[in-house]
Amino acid sequence: MSYDATKMADWQISEVAEVNMPTPDVWKEKLGLQKDEIIPMGKLCKLDFMKIINRLKDKPDGKYIEVTAITPTPLGEGKSTTTLGILEGLGKRGKNVGGCIRQPSGGPTMNIKGTAAGGGNALLIPMTEFSLGLTGDINDIVNAHNLAMVALTSRMQHERNYNDEQLQRLTKMRRLDVDPTRVEMGWIMDFCAQSLRNIIIGLGGRMDGFCMQSKFGIAVSSECMAILSIVRDLADLRERLNNITVAFDKSGKPVTTGDLGVGGAMTAWMRNTINPTLMSSAEYQPCMVHAGPFANIAVGQSSIIADRIGLKMFDYHVTESGFAADIGFEKFWNVKCRYSGLKPHVSVLTSTIRALKMHGGGPKVVAGIPLPEDYKKENLKLLEKGVENMVHHINTIRKSGINPVVCVNRFHTDTDAEVTMVRKAAEAAGARCAESEHWLKGGEGALELADAIIEACKDESHFKFLYPLEMKLRERVDLIAKEVYGADGVSWLPDAEAKAKMLESDSKYNDYATMMVKTHLSLTHDPAVKGVPKGWTLPIRDVLIYSGAKFLCPCAGTISLMPGTSSDPAFRKVDVDVNTGKVTGLF
Repeated sequence: MSYDATKMADWQISEVAEVNMPTPDVWKEKLGLQKDEIIPMGKLCKLDFMKIINRLKDKPDGKYIEVTAITPTPLGEGKSTTTLGILEGLGKRGKNVGGCIRQPSGGPTMNIKGTAAGGGNALLIPMTEFSLGLTGDINDIVNAHNLAMVALTSRMQHERNYNDEQLQRLTKMRRLDVDPTRVEMGWIMDFCAQSLRNIIIGLGGRMDGFCMQSKFGIAVSSECMAILSIVRDLADLRERLNNITVAFDKSGKPVTTGDLGVGGAMTAWMRNTINPTLMSSAEYQPCMVHAGPFANIAVGQSSIIADRIGLKMFDYHVTESGFAADIGFEKFWNVKCRYSGLKPHVSVLTSTIRALKMHGGGPKVVAGIPLPEDYKKENLKLLEKGVENMVHHINTIRKSGINPVVCVNRFHTDTDAEVTMVRKAAEAAGARCAESEHWLKGGEGALELADAIIEACKDESHFKFLYPLEMKLRERVDLIAKEVYGADGVSWLPDAEAKAKMLESDSKYNDYATMMVKTHLSLTHDPAVKGVPKGWTLPIRDVLIYSGAKFLCPCAGTISLMPGTSSDPAFRKVDVDVNTGKVTGLF
């Protein structure tokens, strides 16, 4: 059944839907799992990845469906909602369907964006558990990451306080001679805390640590989270966690977690994180939650592990990419699929009429401020100009060999004439197009979208990568800038170009993924530039090195790894009913 999403808050819909949510025992029966393949955790359960993949390794994969979006407004355009709507729509069509989405960070949940559980009748339940820590993966990542910083800072203190003979006797390790001005890692916590972006640690006496400048990032920006999203198994996790560069020594040589002897302990903290958490749509289709890496600076996808077992368990497996197709789909296409060896059958491009109007020159959209009235009434002139952004993303997806399905995520203020205009533009660009009202009607509202996806999955796949691994870093960046963003070319700041040349000359970086870093609010590096700009150049100011994840991250523009909390944060609305213990106010 569906609920009146116009009168009920998401947390209220979740509360009612949870009454009939499948228990771990019901899921075991429904999904054909063995007793030892499901790990009960209160209302929820985890799936034992290694046992499931070993048992099903010879079973053919199901259809692989990716969800992305046009360039969004700061409010987001409903990728998670669309993902849940697809699960519900395919469920209504009687298909064996499941999926996976990313775990939300406590930062956005308690700030402006709120949780990422979808919305209305296309909702992931139980919403409270999803929004407030789930089964502890982020907490484990925080502990693993911060343990590396404990290992580094304590080592720096001991090296300062003891001579070589004393150091060898006390630590049984050689002197690392860390350069305190070249410490790459900082600390993490799972909130938006701008006051911790730049800090001084180690104040006090010689026994109070090493005094130096340091920093905090938000938990999901950790390289540990990026690693979780791309590993294939526990052995892969262990190897990558041992290779993270935490600093450089005074001769410029990397100092890794392995050098600090902390990689094994980090893996111990994260050993349970490789098992996805199993949750449910509001209409009781299975949906895993696994990993939650930054989409600006990391891969921005749910995990390869979840996709591997989802494709074995389900006939249709749906996965979501963070942000728009220029970031999320590009990284899914050229990084995640390359690492996983999996080939998608279809990509769903989530589109909203409000965002297309913004790209057509509509008023500025600001998170936390009511949407301007211009977006709530018909304006075909703005829309006609704005559909260029959607067409640009359609063309990007088609370069991978996939014919996309455009989902018009319809709001109640959208008119039939506006939907018709978007449909005609999408079809003229070579895509299928379907209107969907999953937020309002759940699976019933997503039947047209489900049918379009079923048909698209029958198409012959011609999937191909944008570039070969043999291509040099600067050539890759130039190709992505031109073919995906629409730039005329790339300009490198001198220090960034020198770094790129050094990386290109060292063969150990040949198989590192190219992980572009830029704003999600524009095709360019400038979040204020909307639509499909012409005649511009992408500036690269730095290249970050993530040696555990094996990412090289060319940076266009400035991206903060620690967002700030707004003046009117969401946590003001969150409370607990002291009589029942139920959490209220989440959205």
